[in-house]
Amino acid sequence: MTASSTRQWFKSSYSGGSGTECVECARVNDGILVRDSKNVGGPVVVVRGWAWRVFIDTLS
Repeated sequence: MTASSTRQWFKSSYSGGSGTECVECARVNDGILVRDSKNVGGPVVVVRGWAWRVFIDTLS
């Protein structure tokens, strides 16, 4: 999957202020896309909705 420029990508509010160590996420119908903010045309990780919820709940 390639990173689409038509997606609404966002960064975490907890990202470092320098902008050099961040990932970006985009919501899709069945989950979340994750990419390296420094390589927006690079690979994208697809995380299904249920797995994303488990991940976020574990962080809370």
